Amino acid sequence: MKSGSSTFAVQEVSVAPDPGASALLTDLYQLTMLAAYHEYGMQDTAVFEFFVRKLPLNRNFLIAAGLEQVLEFLEDLHFTQDELVWLETKYRFRPKFLDWLAKLRFTGDVDAMPEGTPFFPDEPILRVTSALPQAQLVETRIVALLQLETVVASKAARAVLAAPGKLLVDFGLRRAHGAEAGLLAARASYLAGYGGTATALAGKRFGIPLYGTMAHSFIEAHDDELFAFERFARAYPENAVLLIDTYDTEAGAAKVVELARKLQHDGINIRAVRIDSGNLVEHARRVRRILDDANLHAIGIFASGGLDEQLIHRILSEGAPIDGFGVGTSLVTSEDAPALDCAYKLQEYAGRARRKRSEGKATWPGRKQVFRRFDGAGHASGDVVTVEGDQCEGVPLIMPVMRAGKRIAPTPSLTAARTYCETALQRLPAALRTLDRSSPYPVQISDRLRALTDETDRAACAATSASVAQGRRATS
Repeated sequence: MKSGSSTFAVQEVSVAPDPGASALLTDLYQLTMLAAYHEYGMQDTAVFEFFVRKLPLNRNFLIAAGLEQVLEFLEDLHFTQDELVWLETKYRFRPKFLDWLAKLRFTGDVDAMPEGTPFFPDEPILRVTSALPQAQLVETRIVALLQLETVVASKAARAVLAAPGKLLVDFGLRRAHGAEAGLLAARASYLAGYGGTATALAGKRFGIPLYGTMAHSFIEAHDDELFAFERFARAYPENAVLLIDTYDTEAGAAKVVELARKLQHDGINIRAVRIDSGNLVEHARRVRRILDDANLHAIGIFASGGLDEQLIHRILSEGAPIDGFGVGTSLVTSEDAPALDCAYKLQEYAGRARRKRSEGKATWPGRKQVFRRFDGAGHASGDVVTVEGDQCEGVPLIMPVMRAGKRIAPTPSLTAARTYCETALQRLPAALRTLDRSSPYPVQISDRLRALTDETDRAACAATSASVAQGRRATS
């Protein structure tokens, strides 16, 4: 950068270790809009809300997830000097704008549904209230975080409901669309009720229980399968889970029986065997019989290999004696519904409600609240979306979480959020908790919100008419 072109100091260029921490992890048009907002002094308070327009075809509900990562991002939002240098050099943004960006921090408010809350179309799960440029800049990152974790949590919840009492483990890191996606998928699936993950960093960062067995390569690297089993068990005696289908599943189980007797003399117990291929139902039955005939009832059977909630449900409905499942690709990519029709839209600016009226994408204006009603048995019976401040029957779902850029209280731990999600899932109507497509859950738009919509449209039409008339006078 040329000397004197701007007031911010130039320091040695460094690369942020986490790309998600960079304010440049956004769309270019966010920055060009910010430049225009700055140029014309558009700094009034704006309100944006994140919501989903419609459910994927094979989802009865969605699970709100990703709030914790959004709050972390907002708390740390800033541009580094090398990023500002790059913006000036590459895109020729004006020095005064760059000086302003150098000081930009998030100082707004956030209201949101707690993580783990089931939600439905047209229900905002997060609201940002701040100066317009701040609320605009954070759009891309907020959408990316909320969509990813919500997609995976919603997928994971289906397997949890399909396999009650079974251990479910995330095996998906290697098939995830990038390192961050794999890491956050581990978090989202645990939030939704999975028992753990194979992703080591997720254990360190989020405290998620870790599960691991072995790969076929470990067996193949040895000349003898039984010898491979023994070496692994002695190297990792606290959690010996042996993969038995590299060559012949039932023959592998017989070798486990032979090894188990030998290891018991040394105080080592084989915890489980894993089957990763073939007809899992039939193999599991045969392996269970082999183990039980040897009085090895305590050794569990864990299955993996191309599983999703539908296949898990079918396996269990056929009575397979399987104690747990490792789920990879279908979970972390949410294979059947990999993206949401979601949006983060302006609902209010400068004290006036706003809304989009585009065909097929119209929004409800203003700051909103969602109330959930429950029947006598404690199951959710219907929601009402209304304007903030309105009082409706039921429990309000959107809560304050951040004020003036600071959290108002420590956010719940992941374990607490997981427990909350478990309870919330059980309070859904029974029809929504199946894998079959159910009738839509009732979500009502309140009379007050409809009235605000009409008022907003009338004000927009009046403003347009006034602008046209002024233009005609100016040219006459």
